[in-house]
Amino acid sequence: MEIEFVVADYNNAQHGSDICALMDQYAQDPMGGAEPLSEYVKSHLVAALAEQPNAFSLLCYVDGKAAALANCMQGFSTFKCKPLLNIHDFMVAQQYRGLNLSQRLLEKVEEQARLRGCCKITLEVLTGNKPAQGSYQKFGFAVYELDPQMGKAEFWQKVLA
Repeated sequence: MEIEFVVADYNNAQHGSDICALMDQYAQDPMGGAEPLSEYVKSHLVAALAEQPNAFSLLCYVDGKAAALANCMQGFSTFKCKPLLNIHDFMVAQQYRGLNLSQRLLEKVEEQARLRGCCKITLEVLTGNKPAQGSYQKFGFAVYELDPQMGKAEFWQKVLA
């Protein structure tokens, strides 16, 4: 079995197709909302990512087939006065789970974060997604809190129409 990791080239048609296919699989999973991506997203996602100067995607291929994806966005930590890296999307296709790809893909994300001088890597995970939580904990991620008396950080959103 040949496993390869690449930083996606948003101008490469195959990379773009693989990003959209993996994102659609992720979106259809219960942990991604259980609905396919819209046709608009499928046709515009890669070009929109290419316009984001702090975005990059890592693709994992197993025997030449797209198997896993991490979409990352570089941000900034005001408390550390250094860049940080947020894993915005992270998925391993169902048929490739159990091959330790998540740990290897997280290693590649960390390599990129270190190359960019980042002080930390952040991500969000659903409380019911125990397999992902286990994978992230195994890699060293933990729930964020400054002071245990103030509680753990929560990820909130306000959807704009």
